[in-house]
Amino acid sequence: GHLPERIEVLVVDDGSTDGTADLIRARPEAAAAGLATDPPVLRVMSVSHGGKGAAVRAGMLDAQSDLIVFADADMATPPDMLPLLAEALDTHDVALGSRIQPDGSDMRKSQPPFRRLLGKGFHFFASIWVVGPVKDTQCGFKGFTREAAHDLFARQRIESIVFDVELIYLARRRRYRLAVVPVRWSDRRGSRMQARPGLAARVAWDLIRIPLIHRRDGPDRR
Repeated sequence: GHLPERIEVLVVDDGSTDGTADLIRARPEAAAAGLATDPPVLRVMSVSHGGKGAAVRAGMLDAQSDLIVFADADMATPPDMLPLLAEALDTHDVALGSRIQPDGSDMRKSQPPFRRLLGKGFHFFASIWVVGPVKDTQCGFKGFTREAAHDLFARQRIESIVFDVELIYLARRRRYRLAVVPVRWSDRRGSRMQARPGLAARVAWDLIRIPLIHRRDGPDRR
């Protein structure tokens, strides 16, 4: 695998109260860590709190690099997996990190049983309704060419955790070349989104309405 010589790290802060934004602003550059010729530029973007999908969309539309990757801040997928996405984007428009390995093993097995059961139900409905053969939609590690990122995220409407499904639906509908890239992943128990009343209903509603809100988004691209 490989990475471009110049890397920019954009941290989207949507109302955190732990001093994240101030810490990043105090460090204009991150350590190279042997990944690139030049030290990565580190900057922060502050947005109002509006859901994970809204925060990721803001960052992806702001980024201007040739390849744009988003990753969960808990580093459940380690940064040394980035070269795998970059390599896939040499020949594809969208690279989807997947916790399912080539031998069929699934890194999501480290999650609690109840969470795995919910995930299976979510995927079953998502697969027959919107994402087709993509088996892991929710891995928070996805890469795009700049053209694909700006096109897809400009069309994104879902602001909940279901935004990953919407992106895959749009990418398939608009006929981008998709690569599924197996990556290492570990469950971060302390960083998990907390369940709250109405979340299941919101997730179900967002899944149902994805094809409806994009019924006029055809395959033609600029």
